[in-house]
Amino acid sequence: MLAVARGDEPADLLLKGGNVFVPGTREWVATDLAIADGTIAGWGPREAHETVDVSGAALTAAFVDVHMHLESTKLWVDEFVRAVLPHGTTAVAADPHEIANVFGVPGIVALAEASAKLPFTFGITAPSCVPASQFESPAVAFSSTELAELLDEHGAIGIAEVMNFPGVVNGDPEVLAKIATAGNRRVDGHAPGLTGCQLDAYLAAGVESDHECTEVEEAEEKRRKGMWVFIREGSASRDLAGVIGTVLRHGTDRVALCTDDREPDTLLHSGHVNDCARLAVAAGVRAEDALVMVTSNPADYYRFEHLGWLAPGYQADVLCFDDLSGFEPARVWQAGKLVAVSGSVLPGAVPKVGAPDWMRASVHLEHPPGPNAFDRPPPPGGRARVIGVESRSLTTRDLILDVTDPSAQVARIAVVERHNRTGRIGLGYVRGFGLTHGAIASTVAHDAHNCMVVGAIDESGPSEMAVAIARLAEIGGGQVAVRDGRVLAEVRLPIGGLMSDQSMEEVAGEVGLLADAACNGLGVTIDSPFMQLSFLGLSVLPELRITDRGLVDVTKFALVDVAAP
Repeated sequence: MLAVARGDEPADLLLKGGNVFVPGTREWVATDLAIADGTIAGWGPREAHETVDVSGAALTAAFVDVHMHLESTKLWVDEFVRAVLPHGTTAVAADPHEIANVFGVPGIVALAEASAKLPFTFGITAPSCVPASQFESPAVAFSSTELAELLDEHGAIGIAEVMNFPGVVNGDPEVLAKIATAGNRRVDGHAPGLTGCQLDAYLAAGVESDHECTEVEEAEEKRRKGMWVFIREGSASRDLAGVIGTVLRHGTDRVALCTDDREPDTLLHSGHVNDCARLAVAAGVRAEDALVMVTSNPADYYRFEHLGWLAPGYQADVLCFDDLSGFEPARVWQAGKLVAVSGSVLPGAVPKVGAPDWMRASVHLEHPPGPNAFDRPPPPGGRARVIGVESRSLTTRDLILDVTDPSAQVARIAVVERHNRTGRIGLGYVRGFGLTHGAIASTVAHDAHNCMVVGAIDESGPSEMAVAIARLAEIGGGQVAVRDGRVLAEVRLPIGGLMSDQSMEEVAGEVGLLADAACNGLGVTIDSPFMQLSFLGLSVLPELRITDRGLVDVTKFALVDVAAP
Protein backbone atom coordinates (compact mmCIF):
# COMPACT_ATOMS: atom_id res chain seq x y z
CA MET A 1 0.00 0.00 0.00
CA LEU A 2 2.83 2.41 0.81
CA ALA A 3 4.43 1.69 -2.55
CA VAL A 4 1.17 2.60 -4.26
CA ALA A 5 0.87 5.70 -2.08
CA ARG A 6 4.35 6.81 -3.15
CA GLY A 7 3.53 6.11 -6.78
CA ASP A 8 6.16 3.38 -7.06
CA GLU A 9 3.70 0.58 -7.87
CA PRO A 10 0.32 0.49 -9.62
CA ALA A 11 -2.86 0.60 -7.57
CA ASP A 12 -5.30 -2.28 -7.60
CA LEU A 13 -8.07 0.15 -8.56
CA LEU A 14 -8.17 3.79 -9.61
CA LEU A 15 -11.45 5.71 -9.43
CA LYS A 16 -10.79 8.46 -11.94
CA GLY A 17 -12.36 11.87 -12.24
CA GLY A 18 -14.70 11.98 -9.25
CA ASN A 19 -15.46 14.69 -6.72
CA VAL A 20 -14.47 13.46 -3.26
CA PHE A 21 -16.36 14.65 -0.20
CA VAL A 22 -14.21 15.79 2.74
CA PRO A 23 -16.17 15.68 6.04
CA GLY A 24 -13.76 17.86 7.99
CA THR A 25 -14.02 20.85 5.65
CA ARG A 26 -17.34 20.10 3.92
CA GLU A 27 -15.49 20.39 0.58
CA TRP A 28 -15.79 18.52 -2.67
CA VAL A 29 -12.32 17.89 -4.11
CA ALA A 30 -11.83 16.86 -7.73
CA THR A 31 -9.30 14.03 -7.56
CA ASP A 32 -8.63 10.41 -8.41
CA LEU A 33 -8.73 7.76 -5.69
CA ALA A 34 -6.06 5.05 -5.68
CA ILE A 35 -7.00 1.85 -3.85
CA ALA A 36 -4.65 -0.94 -2.76
CA ASP A 37 -5.40 -3.98 -0.60
CA GLY A 38 -8.88 -2.66 0.15
CA THR A 39 -7.53 0.67 1.45
CA ILE A 40 -7.38 4.20 0.09
CA ALA A 41 -3.68 4.50 -0.77
CA GLY A 42 -3.71 8.05 -2.05
CA TRP A 43 -5.25 10.89 -4.03
CA GLY A 44 -4.31 11.90 -7.54
CA PRO A 45 -3.17 10.18 -10.74
CA ARG A 46 -1.61 6.71 -10.41
CA GLU A 47 -0.94 3.72 -12.55
CA ALA A 48 -3.49 1.00 -11.81
CA HIS A 49 -4.37 -2.55 -12.75
CA GLU A 50 -7.99 -1.42 -13.13
CA THR A 51 -9.30 2.08 -13.83
CA VAL A 52 -12.95 3.07 -13.47
CA ASP A 53 -14.02 6.38 -14.96
CA VAL A 54 -16.36 8.17 -12.52
CA SER A 55 -16.01 11.60 -14.11
CA GLY A 56 -18.28 14.16 -12.51
CA ALA A 57 -19.69 11.73 -9.94
CA ALA A 58 -19.89 12.52 -6.23
CA LEU A 59 -17.77 10.12 -4.15
CA THR A 60 -18.38 9.77 -0.43
CA ALA A 61 -17.42 7.40 2.31
CA ALA A 62 -20.03 4.69 2.79
CA PHE A 63 -22.71 5.13 5.42
CA VAL A 64 -22.51 4.03 9.06
CA ASP A 65 -25.62 3.41 11.18
CA VAL A 66 -24.59 4.44 14.69
CA HIS A 67 -27.41 2.59 16.46
CA MET A 68 -29.67 -0.23 15.28
CA HIS A 69 -31.08 -3.63 16.16
CA LEU A 70 -30.67 -6.32 13.54
CA GLU A 71 -33.55 -8.27 15.03
CA SER A 72 -36.02 -5.45 14.32
CA THR A 73 -35.45 -5.91 10.59
CA LYS A 74 -36.72 -9.50 10.97
CA LEU A 75 -33.80 -10.53 8.73
CA TRP A 76 -30.86 -12.78 9.51
CA VAL A 77 -27.55 -11.01 9.15
CA ASP A 78 -26.67 -12.10 5.59
CA GLU A 79 -30.05 -11.00 4.23
CA PHE A 80 -29.78 -7.72 6.15
CA VAL A 81 -26.45 -7.02 4.46
CA ARG A 82 -27.97 -7.78 1.06
CA ALA A 83 -30.77 -5.37 1.90
CA VAL A 84 -28.70 -2.36 2.93
CA LEU A 85 -25.52 -2.55 0.83
CA PRO A 86 -27.26 -1.17 -2.29
CA HIS A 87 -28.42 1.82 -0.20
CA GLY A 88 -24.82 2.59 0.78
CA THR A 89 -24.59 1.22 4.32
CA THR A 90 -21.44 -0.81 4.89
CA ALA A 91 -21.18 -0.57 8.68
CA VAL A 92 -23.45 -0.59 11.72
CA ALA A 93 -23.17 -0.49 15.48
CA ALA A 94 -25.70 -3.16 16.45
CA ASP A 95 -27.19 -3.75 19.86
CA PRO A 96 -28.20 -7.45 19.97
CA HIS A 97 -30.13 -7.25 23.22
CA GLU A 98 -33.13 -8.86 21.50
CA ILE A 99 -31.33 -12.11 20.73
CA ALA A 100 -29.56 -11.85 24.10
CA ASN A 101 -32.90 -11.96 25.93
CA VAL A 102 -33.73 -15.20 24.12
CA PHE A 103 -30.37 -17.01 23.92
CA GLY A 104 -27.86 -15.13 26.08
CA VAL A 105 -24.18 -14.90 25.18
CA PRO A 106 -24.29 -17.89 22.75
CA GLY A 107 -26.85 -16.03 20.63
CA ILE A 108 -24.61 -12.97 20.35
CA VAL A 109 -21.58 -15.10 19.55
CA ALA A 110 -23.52 -16.87 16.77
CA LEU A 111 -24.47 -13.48 15.34
CA ALA A 112 -20.87 -12.27 15.48
CA GLU A 113 -19.55 -15.42 13.81
CA ALA A 114 -22.06 -15.12 10.99
CA SER A 115 -21.38 -11.42 10.41
CA ALA A 116 -17.60 -11.97 10.26
CA LYS A 117 -18.06 -13.85 6.98
CA LEU A 118 -19.74 -10.93 5.22
CA PRO A 119 -18.47 -7.85 3.31
CA PHE A 120 -19.55 -5.54 6.09
CA THR A 121 -18.37 -3.95 9.33
CA PHE A 122 -20.73 -5.29 11.97
CA GLY A 123 -19.81 -3.72 15.30
CA ILE A 124 -21.62 -5.44 18.16
CA THR A 125 -22.23 -3.78 21.51
CA ALA A 126 -22.62 -5.65 24.80
CA PRO A 127 -26.28 -5.50 25.95
CA SER A 128 -26.52 -3.77 29.31
CA CYS A 129 -30.17 -4.50 30.05
CA VAL A 130 -31.00 -8.18 29.81
CA PRO A 131 -33.65 -7.80 31.07
CA ALA A 132 -34.42 -4.11 30.64
CA SER A 133 -35.80 -4.02 34.20
CA GLN A 134 -36.78 -6.32 37.06
CA PHE A 135 -40.34 -6.34 35.70
CA GLU A 136 -39.41 -8.39 32.63
CA SER A 137 -38.74 -12.14 32.25
CA PRO A 138 -36.10 -13.09 29.67
CA ALA A 139 -34.67 -16.56 29.11
CA VAL A 140 -31.42 -15.48 30.79
CA ALA A 141 -30.19 -12.42 32.69
CA PHE A 142 -26.91 -10.57 32.15
CA SER A 143 -24.68 -9.24 34.92
CA SER A 144 -21.47 -7.31 34.52
CA THR A 145 -19.74 -10.70 34.17
CA GLU A 146 -21.45 -11.44 30.86
CA LEU A 147 -20.69 -7.93 29.62
CA ALA A 148 -17.02 -8.33 30.47
CA GLU A 149 -16.98 -11.64 28.57
CA LEU A 150 -18.47 -10.02 25.48
CA LEU A 151 -16.06 -7.09 25.64
CA ASP A 152 -12.87 -8.97 26.44
CA GLU A 153 -13.39 -12.30 24.68
CA HIS A 154 -15.76 -11.60 21.81
CA GLY A 155 -14.78 -8.14 20.60
CA ALA A 156 -17.80 -6.07 21.63
CA ILE A 157 -17.15 -2.42 20.82
CA GLY A 158 -18.94 -0.86 23.80
CA ILE A 159 -21.85 -1.07 26.21
CA ALA A 160 -25.25 -1.07 24.55
CA GLU A 161 -28.04 1.31 25.48
CA VAL A 162 -28.49 1.57 29.23
CA MET A 163 -32.28 1.52 29.36
CA ASN A 164 -32.63 1.24 33.11
CA PHE A 165 -32.15 4.97 33.60
CA PRO A 166 -33.88 4.95 37.00
CA GLY A 167 -31.27 2.42 38.14
CA VAL A 168 -28.47 4.66 36.87
CA VAL A 169 -29.88 7.84 38.42
CA ASN A 170 -30.48 6.13 41.76
CA GLY A 171 -27.02 4.56 41.84
CA ASP A 172 -28.00 0.88 41.60
CA PRO A 173 -24.68 -0.94 42.20
CA GLU A 174 -25.23 -3.62 39.54
CA VAL A 175 -26.19 -1.09 36.88
CA LEU A 176 -23.14 1.03 37.70
CA ALA A 177 -20.95 -2.09 37.59
CA LYS A 178 -22.17 -2.78 34.06
CA ILE A 179 -21.25 0.75 32.97
CA ALA A 180 -17.83 0.38 34.57
CA THR A 181 -17.04 -2.70 32.46
CA ALA A 182 -16.81 -0.43 29.42
CA GLY A 183 -13.42 0.93 30.45
CA ASN A 184 -12.44 3.29 27.62
CA ARG A 185 -15.15 1.95 25.30
CA ARG A 186 -18.39 3.76 24.55
CA VAL A 187 -21.53 3.58 26.73
CA ASP A 188 -24.79 4.11 24.86
CA GLY A 189 -27.83 5.57 26.56
CA HIS A 190 -31.60 5.39 26.41
CA ALA A 191 -33.14 8.28 28.28
CA PRO A 192 -36.52 9.41 26.91
CA GLY A 193 -37.54 12.75 28.38
CA LEU A 194 -34.73 12.78 30.95
CA THR A 195 -33.80 16.36 31.90
CA GLY A 196 -32.40 18.48 34.72
CA CYS A 197 -30.74 16.86 37.71
CA GLN A 198 -31.72 13.35 36.63
CA LEU A 199 -29.99 13.85 33.29
CA ASP A 200 -26.96 15.22 35.14
CA ALA A 201 -26.78 12.05 37.23
CA TYR A 202 -27.20 9.84 34.16
CA LEU A 203 -24.31 11.57 32.40
CA ALA A 204 -22.13 11.67 35.51
CA ALA A 205 -22.44 7.89 35.73
CA GLY A 206 -20.68 7.59 32.37
CA VAL A 207 -23.44 7.33 29.75
CA GLU A 208 -22.49 9.13 26.54
CA SER A 209 -25.33 9.05 23.98
CA ASP A 210 -29.09 9.01 23.53
CA HIS A 211 -31.37 8.10 20.61
CA GLU A 212 -34.72 8.76 22.33
CA CYS A 213 -35.11 12.52 21.84
CA THR A 214 -38.44 13.52 20.33
CA GLU A 215 -38.23 17.31 20.70
CA VAL A 216 -35.60 19.94 19.92
CA GLU A 217 -35.50 21.26 23.48
CA GLU A 218 -34.66 17.84 24.89
CA ALA A 219 -31.94 17.26 22.28
CA GLU A 220 -30.37 20.64 22.91
CA GLU A 221 -30.15 20.21 26.67
CA LYS A 222 -28.42 16.89 26.12
CA ARG A 223 -26.03 18.37 23.54
CA ARG A 224 -25.21 21.31 25.82
CA LYS A 225 -24.24 18.83 28.51
CA GLY A 226 -21.84 17.01 26.20
CA MET A 227 -24.08 14.10 25.23
CA TRP A 228 -24.12 12.64 21.74
CA VAL A 229 -27.60 12.76 20.19
CA PHE A 230 -28.56 10.13 17.64
CA ILE A 231 -31.57 11.36 15.67
CA ARG A 232 -33.79 8.36 14.99
CA GLU A 233 -35.96 7.61 11.99
CA GLY A 234 -37.30 4.08 12.31
CA SER A 235 -40.53 2.43 11.24
CA ALA A 236 -42.67 3.36 14.25
CA SER A 237 -40.45 6.02 15.89
CA ARG A 238 -40.06 8.80 13.37
CA ASP A 239 -38.32 11.48 15.36
CA LEU A 240 -36.23 13.24 12.73
CA ALA A 241 -38.73 15.95 11.83
CA GLY A 242 -39.19 16.91 15.46
CA VAL A 243 -35.50 16.95 16.39
CA ILE A 244 -33.56 18.01 13.27
CA GLY A 245 -33.99 21.67 14.22
CA THR A 246 -31.08 21.30 16.61
CA VAL A 247 -28.80 20.70 13.62
CA LEU A 248 -30.22 23.69 11.76
CA ARG A 249 -29.52 25.88 14.79
CA HIS A 250 -26.26 24.48 16.12
CA GLY A 251 -24.59 22.35 13.46
CA THR A 252 -23.56 18.70 13.48
CA ASP A 253 -21.17 18.40 16.44
CA ARG A 254 -21.99 15.24 18.44
CA VAL A 255 -24.98 14.38 16.26
CA ALA A 256 -25.53 11.32 14.06
CA LEU A 257 -28.52 9.80 12.30
CA CYS A 258 -29.72 6.28 13.11
CA THR A 259 -32.46 3.83 12.19
CA ASP A 260 -32.82 1.98 15.54
CA ASP A 261 -35.81 -0.21 14.54
CA ARG A 262 -36.68 -0.59 10.83
CA GLU A 263 -39.08 -3.19 9.47
CA PRO A 264 -38.24 -5.04 6.23
CA ASP A 265 -40.96 -3.25 4.28
CA THR A 266 -39.45 0.09 5.33
CA LEU A 267 -36.03 -1.08 4.15
CA LEU A 268 -37.51 -2.24 0.86
CA HIS A 269 -39.54 0.88 0.08
CA SER A 270 -37.62 3.70 1.83
CA GLY A 271 -34.07 2.47 2.31
CA HIS A 272 -31.76 2.59 5.29
CA VAL A 273 -29.50 5.36 6.63
CA ASN A 274 -29.62 7.01 3.21
CA ASP A 275 -33.32 7.63 3.86
CA CYS A 276 -32.43 9.45 7.10
CA ALA A 277 -30.01 11.67 5.19
CA ARG A 278 -32.58 12.34 2.49
CA LEU A 279 -35.19 13.37 5.06
CA ALA A 280 -32.69 15.62 6.84
CA VAL A 281 -32.00 17.50 3.61
CA ALA A 282 -35.74 17.77 2.93
CA ALA A 283 -36.02 19.40 6.37
CA GLY A 284 -33.47 22.08 5.43
CA VAL A 285 -30.10 20.52 6.34
CA ARG A 286 -27.28 21.02 3.85
CA ALA A 287 -26.37 17.84 1.98
CA GLU A 288 -22.81 18.12 3.28
CA ASP A 289 -24.01 18.26 6.88
CA ALA A 290 -26.30 15.29 6.33
CA LEU A 291 -23.34 13.33 4.95
CA VAL A 292 -21.24 14.12 8.01
CA MET A 293 -23.99 12.69 10.24
CA VAL A 294 -23.99 9.35 8.40
CA THR A 295 -20.23 8.99 7.71
CA SER A 296 -17.54 10.61 9.83
CA ASN A 297 -19.60 11.41 12.95
CA PRO A 298 -20.87 7.86 13.58
CA ALA A 299 -17.45 6.48 12.71
CA ASP A 300 -15.82 8.89 15.16
CA TYR A 301 -18.27 8.04 17.94
CA TYR A 302 -17.70 4.31 17.76
CA ARG A 303 -14.02 4.67 16.90
CA PHE A 304 -14.38 2.93 13.58
CA GLU A 305 -11.09 4.62 12.82
CA HIS A 306 -10.84 3.01 9.39
CA LEU A 307 -14.22 4.33 8.22
CA GLY A 308 -15.99 7.62 7.56
CA TRP A 309 -13.49 9.33 5.22
CA LEU A 310 -12.07 8.77 1.74
CA ALA A 311 -8.55 9.58 2.83
CA PRO A 312 -5.23 7.71 2.71
CA GLY A 313 -5.17 4.86 5.21
CA TYR A 314 -8.95 4.50 5.41
CA GLN A 315 -10.82 1.40 4.26
CA ALA A 316 -12.06 1.81 0.69
CA ASP A 317 -15.79 1.79 1.43
CA VAL A 318 -16.81 4.13 -1.38
CA LEU A 319 -20.17 5.35 -2.66
CA CYS A 320 -20.48 6.74 -6.17
CA PHE A 321 -23.47 9.03 -6.82
CA ASP A 322 -24.51 10.12 -10.29
CA ASP A 323 -27.11 12.30 -8.53
CA LEU A 324 -26.64 13.05 -4.84
CA SER A 325 -30.15 14.44 -4.32
CA GLY A 326 -31.77 11.03 -3.77
CA PHE A 327 -28.90 9.60 -1.69
CA GLU A 328 -29.12 6.38 -3.70
CA PRO A 329 -25.61 5.36 -4.83
CA ALA A 330 -25.09 4.14 -8.39
CA ARG A 331 -22.16 1.97 -7.24
CA VAL A 332 -20.91 0.71 -3.87
CA TRP A 333 -17.41 -0.56 -3.12
CA GLN A 334 -16.68 -2.29 0.19
CA ALA A 335 -13.00 -2.71 1.08
CA GLY A 336 -12.16 -1.93 -2.55
CA LYS A 337 -14.50 -4.51 -4.08
CA LEU A 338 -17.55 -3.59 -6.09
CA VAL A 339 -20.55 -5.09 -4.25
CA ALA A 340 -23.63 -3.24 -5.57
CA VAL A 341 -24.65 -1.48 -8.77
CA SER A 342 -27.81 0.50 -9.47
CA GLY A 343 -29.64 -0.67 -6.37
CA SER A 344 -28.74 -4.37 -6.62
CA VAL A 345 -26.12 -6.51 -4.92
CA LEU A 346 -23.79 -8.18 -7.40
CA PRO A 347 -24.11 -11.98 -7.68
CA GLY A 348 -21.81 -13.70 -5.20
CA ALA A 349 -20.91 -10.49 -3.37
CA VAL A 350 -22.70 -11.55 -0.17
CA PRO A 351 -22.30 -15.24 0.76
CA LYS A 352 -25.17 -17.20 2.28
CA VAL A 353 -24.63 -17.63 6.03
CA GLY A 354 -27.38 -19.51 7.84
CA ALA A 355 -28.32 -19.37 11.51
CA PRO A 356 -27.49 -22.46 13.58
CA ASP A 357 -30.33 -24.93 14.07
CA TRP A 358 -30.36 -24.51 17.86
CA MET A 359 -31.66 -20.96 17.39
CA ARG A 360 -35.01 -22.33 16.23
CA ALA A 361 -38.04 -23.61 18.19
CA SER A 362 -37.64 -21.08 21.01
CA VAL A 363 -41.29 -20.78 22.12
CA HIS A 364 -41.46 -22.86 25.30
CA LEU A 365 -44.93 -23.10 26.83
CA GLU A 366 -45.94 -25.85 29.26
CA HIS A 367 -49.18 -25.85 27.27
CA PRO A 368 -50.88 -23.12 25.23
CA PRO A 369 -53.24 -21.19 27.54
CA GLY A 370 -56.97 -21.55 26.95
CA PRO A 371 -59.55 -18.76 26.64
CA ASN A 372 -60.14 -18.59 30.40
CA ALA A 373 -56.54 -17.44 30.89
CA PHE A 374 -57.32 -14.22 28.98
CA ASP A 375 -60.78 -13.52 30.40
CA ARG A 376 -60.21 -10.86 33.05
CA PRO A 377 -63.41 -9.40 34.53
CA PRO A 378 -63.52 -5.58 34.48
CA PRO A 379 -62.69 -3.83 37.76
CA PRO A 380 -65.65 -2.82 39.96
CA GLY A 381 -67.31 0.17 38.31
CA GLY A 382 -65.32 -0.49 35.13
CA ARG A 383 -62.60 2.10 35.88
CA ALA A 384 -59.20 0.81 34.87
CA ARG A 385 -55.71 2.00 34.04
CA VAL A 386 -55.37 1.67 30.27
CA ILE A 387 -52.27 1.84 28.07
CA GLY A 388 -52.80 4.62 25.52
CA VAL A 389 -50.89 4.25 22.24
CA GLU A 390 -50.53 6.67 19.33
CA SER A 391 -49.22 6.30 15.79
CA ARG A 392 -45.59 7.21 15.13
CA SER A 393 -44.66 7.33 18.79
CA LEU A 394 -43.41 4.72 21.22
CA THR A 395 -44.40 6.81 24.24
CA THR A 396 -47.66 5.63 25.81
CA ARG A 397 -50.14 7.41 28.07
CA ASP A 398 -51.48 6.26 31.42
CA LEU A 399 -55.24 6.58 30.91
CA ILE A 400 -58.12 6.08 33.34
CA LEU A 401 -61.13 4.78 31.42
CA ASP A 402 -64.36 2.88 31.95
CA VAL A 403 -63.54 -0.29 30.05
CA THR A 404 -67.19 -1.35 30.03
CA ASP A 405 -68.12 1.74 28.00
CA PRO A 406 -67.96 0.99 24.23
CA SER A 407 -67.01 4.61 23.53
CA ALA A 408 -63.73 4.06 25.39
CA GLN A 409 -62.59 1.94 22.41
CA VAL A 410 -60.33 -0.31 24.45
CA ALA A 411 -59.03 -3.80 23.70
CA ARG A 412 -57.65 -6.59 25.85
CA ILE A 413 -53.89 -7.08 26.10
CA ALA A 414 -51.85 -9.90 27.57
CA VAL A 415 -48.23 -11.05 27.86
CA VAL A 416 -47.49 -14.78 28.08
CA GLU A 417 -44.08 -15.86 29.43
CA ARG A 418 -42.51 -18.11 26.78
CA HIS A 419 -38.98 -18.95 27.87
CA ASN A 420 -39.14 -20.90 31.12
CA ARG A 421 -42.61 -22.51 31.10
CA THR A 422 -43.78 -20.57 34.15
CA GLY A 423 -47.32 -20.19 32.86
CA ARG A 424 -47.25 -16.56 34.00
CA ILE A 425 -49.58 -14.17 32.15
CA GLY A 426 -49.98 -10.42 32.60
CA LEU A 427 -53.41 -9.00 31.72
CA GLY A 428 -54.59 -5.46 31.03
CA TYR A 429 -56.28 -3.06 28.64
CA VAL A 430 -55.03 -0.93 25.74
CA ARG A 431 -56.49 1.90 23.68
CA GLY A 432 -55.39 3.19 20.28
CA PHE A 433 -55.16 0.08 18.11
CA GLY A 434 -58.72 0.39 16.87
CA LEU A 435 -59.04 -3.39 16.94
CA THR A 436 -62.69 -4.43 17.09
CA HIS A 437 -62.54 -8.12 16.13
CA GLY A 438 -60.15 -11.04 16.55
CA ALA A 439 -56.60 -10.76 17.87
CA ILE A 440 -53.03 -9.96 16.86
CA ALA A 441 -50.03 -11.56 18.56
CA SER A 442 -46.24 -11.48 18.39
CA THR A 443 -43.12 -13.10 19.85
CA VAL A 444 -41.29 -9.90 18.93
CA ALA A 445 -41.88 -8.09 22.22
CA HIS A 446 -39.13 -5.81 23.42
CA ASP A 447 -37.06 -6.66 25.22
CA ALA A 448 -37.76 -9.94 26.96
CA HIS A 449 -39.65 -11.16 23.87
CA ASN A 450 -42.43 -13.03 25.54
CA CYS A 451 -45.69 -13.55 23.63
CA MET A 452 -47.79 -10.38 23.36
CA VAL A 453 -51.40 -10.44 22.23
CA VAL A 454 -54.15 -7.86 21.78
CA GLY A 455 -57.74 -9.08 21.45
CA ALA A 456 -61.24 -7.73 21.07
CA ILE A 457 -62.91 -6.41 24.22
CA ASP A 458 -66.10 -8.42 23.61
CA GLU A 459 -66.70 -11.99 24.76
CA SER A 460 -64.97 -13.42 21.69
CA GLY A 461 -61.64 -11.79 22.59
CA PRO A 462 -60.25 -14.43 24.98
CA SER A 463 -60.80 -17.33 22.58
CA GLU A 464 -59.25 -15.40 19.68
CA MET A 465 -56.25 -14.55 21.86
CA ALA A 466 -55.83 -18.21 22.80
CA VAL A 467 -55.85 -19.23 19.12
CA ALA A 468 -53.21 -16.59 18.32
CA ILE A 469 -50.84 -17.70 21.09
CA ALA A 470 -51.26 -21.36 20.14
CA ARG A 471 -50.32 -20.51 16.56
CA LEU A 472 -47.16 -18.70 17.68
CA ALA A 473 -46.11 -21.80 19.60
CA GLU A 474 -46.89 -24.01 16.60
CA ILE A 475 -44.76 -22.05 14.11
CA GLY A 476 -41.87 -21.45 16.52
CA GLY A 477 -42.41 -17.72 16.80
CA GLY A 478 -43.53 -14.83 14.64
CA GLN A 479 -46.54 -12.58 14.27
CA VAL A 480 -50.16 -13.50 13.49
CA ALA A 481 -53.60 -12.03 12.90
CA VAL A 482 -56.62 -14.17 13.89
CA ARG A 483 -60.37 -13.81 13.40
CA ASP A 484 -63.17 -16.29 14.06
CA GLY A 485 -60.60 -18.84 15.21
CA ARG A 486 -58.78 -18.73 11.87
CA VAL A 487 -55.33 -17.37 11.04
CA LEU A 488 -55.78 -14.59 8.47
CA ALA A 489 -52.07 -13.91 7.95
CA GLU A 490 -48.75 -14.55 9.62
CA VAL A 491 -45.03 -13.84 9.47
CA ARG A 492 -42.96 -16.81 10.54
CA LEU A 493 -39.85 -15.87 12.52
CA PRO A 494 -38.22 -19.18 13.39
CA ILE A 495 -34.84 -17.75 14.46
CA GLY A 496 -35.37 -16.95 18.12
CA GLY A 497 -38.96 -15.95 17.39
CA LEU A 498 -37.39 -12.75 16.05
CA MET A 499 -35.93 -13.28 12.59
CA SER A 500 -36.83 -15.01 9.35
CA ASP A 501 -34.67 -17.22 7.16
CA GLN A 502 -36.28 -15.77 4.02
CA SER A 503 -35.32 -12.86 1.77
CA MET A 504 -36.15 -9.24 2.50
CA GLU A 505 -38.67 -9.20 -0.35
CA GLU A 506 -40.44 -12.30 0.97
CA VAL A 507 -40.54 -11.05 4.55
CA ALA A 508 -41.66 -7.57 3.48
CA GLY A 509 -44.45 -9.17 1.47
CA GLU A 510 -45.60 -11.18 4.49
CA VAL A 511 -45.43 -8.08 6.69
CA GLY A 512 -47.61 -6.22 4.21
CA LEU A 513 -50.21 -9.01 4.09
CA LEU A 514 -50.24 -9.18 7.87
CA ALA A 515 -50.76 -5.42 8.22
CA ASP A 516 -53.54 -5.60 5.64
CA ALA A 517 -55.23 -8.43 7.53
CA ALA A 518 -55.03 -6.47 10.78
CA CYS A 519 -56.44 -3.30 9.26
CA ASN A 520 -59.06 -4.69 6.92
CA GLY A 521 -59.94 -7.81 8.85
CA LEU A 522 -59.73 -6.69 12.47
CA GLY A 523 -60.41 -2.96 12.31
CA VAL A 524 -56.90 -1.88 13.34
CA THR A 525 -56.31 1.80 12.59
CA ILE A 526 -52.89 2.54 14.09
CA ASP A 527 -49.76 2.80 11.91
CA SER A 528 -47.29 -0.11 12.18
CA PRO A 529 -49.52 -2.07 14.60
CA PHE A 530 -47.09 -4.94 15.14
CA MET A 531 -44.17 -2.61 15.79
CA GLN A 532 -46.36 -0.75 18.29
CA LEU A 533 -47.43 -4.02 19.91
CA SER A 534 -43.84 -5.19 20.20
CA PHE A 535 -42.88 -2.18 22.34
CA LEU A 536 -45.75 -2.32 24.83
CA GLY A 537 -43.76 -4.75 26.96
CA LEU A 538 -40.68 -2.53 27.22
CA SER A 539 -40.88 -1.45 30.85
CA VAL A 540 -38.48 1.49 30.59
CA LEU A 541 -40.46 3.62 28.13
CA PRO A 542 -43.00 6.04 29.63
CA GLU A 543 -45.69 6.01 30.77
CA LEU A 544 -47.51 2.67 31.11
CA ARG A 545 -46.37 -0.81 29.96
CA ILE A 546 -47.28 -4.43 30.54
CA THR A 547 -45.16 -7.55 31.07
CA ASP A 548 -45.92 -11.10 32.14
CA ARG A 549 -45.61 -9.82 35.72
CA GLY A 550 -48.34 -7.21 35.29
CA LEU A 551 -48.90 -3.53 34.58
CA VAL A 552 -45.85 -1.27 34.98
CA ASP A 553 -46.02 2.43 35.83
CA VAL A 554 -42.70 3.54 34.33
CA THR A 555 -42.87 6.97 35.96
CA LYS A 556 -43.00 5.37 39.41
CA PHE A 557 -41.00 2.37 38.19
CA ALA A 558 -43.37 0.02 39.97
CA LEU A 559 -45.99 -2.63 39.28
CA VAL A 560 -49.49 -1.24 39.65
CA ASP A 561 -52.98 -2.69 39.74
CA VAL A 562 -55.15 -2.55 36.62
CA ALA A 563 -58.08 -1.25 38.67
CA ALA A 564 -57.93 2.54 38.82
CA PRO A 565 -57.37 4.04 42.27
